Amino acid sequence: MVTFLETFNKIAIEEINKRDLLMIIEALDYTGKNKNNQDFIDLKDSMLRQLCSLAETNEEEFLSLLEK
Repeated sequence: MVTFLETFNKIAIEEINKRDLLMIIEALDYTGKNKNNQDFIDLKDSMLRQLCSLAETNEEEFLSLLEK
C-alpha cells in the first residue's frame, strides 16, 4: 500500500516547470544576498546540488537548461 508521503515525494520535481524552478532558485539567491541570510543561500545550494545530481550534470549546465 502506497502512503500519502510516498505519493507526495514522487510529485516533487515532475510538477514544477523549468521557469518556476529557476524563479525559486533565483529568489533564494536574491533573498540570501540582499538580506544577508545564509540559510537562503544554503537552501539554494542544497537544492542545486540535489537537482544536478538527479540530472547528472553540473550547476552551470543545469541552470542553462532551466533558462531555455
